[in-house]
Amino acid sequence: MPGPITSVTDSLRAGQRAVVWGVVAIAVILALAAGFLFLSLPDADVFNARVERIFVANDALTAPTELRLLEVLAQSGTAFSEVLQSYRVIIFILLIFASALLIAALVLLMLIVVLNRRMSEIQKQGIEVQFLRILRAQNAVMLNDMSFTLTPAAIETLAVLAEARLDDEILSGSQIESVISGKPEVDCDESAGATRIKRLRDALGNQLVAELLVRNIARKGYTLTVAPGRLKVE
Repeated sequence: MPGPITSVTDSLRAGQRAVVWGVVAIAVILALAAGFLFLSLPDADVFNARVERIFVANDALTAPTELRLLEVLAQSGTAFSEVLQSYRVIIFILLIFASALLIAALVLLMLIVVLNRRMSEIQKQGIEVQFLRILRAQNAVMLNDMSFTLTPAAIETLAVLAEARLDDEILSGSQIESVISGKPEVDCDESAGATRIKRLRDALGNQLVAELLVRNIARKGYTLTVAPGRLKVE
């Protein structure tokens, strides 16, 4: 039981760290982009400054038409300055919205990943075998309210594991092969029994059920994770 809890806790911590670093990275990138963009934009008064230079360079223009033209240029400079300033405000607001959307997307993505991991752990812990009934004649297995039709070889392997579990024994691959084939254990390979276990798991189909039902104990062998009182072989 402590193992899955630790795994979920580690996943949550890793997800939180990823979210924090992701938010920091997004903020830094957008800040750099905003700084570069604002530095690249011309100053709002640059047009007015050039119009002013035109006035200074052409102070000999005294005709009414020429003076009117200079006034129009000055008004255009003022209008351009106001438009450029409004563009700066709009760009700043858009950058804020982009930052908020990217950060929200990152947080939601990490939450989905963490929730998926937690749901996987909950599923593994939540499946409890109430009873396991092996029907050799029908090549069928009744697991709680689920029914599986298996091959005769898979049924035989499962029945051997069930009988060993009833005797509270753990069988190695060579022992499984010996019981099924009738050969002496010394003449059986460990890999042959492992192959039978793999075929049994493949026959069960549902990976979650197979991993929970047939357990591999390192350097010992294979057993069923079902209480002997809930097993029945017919």
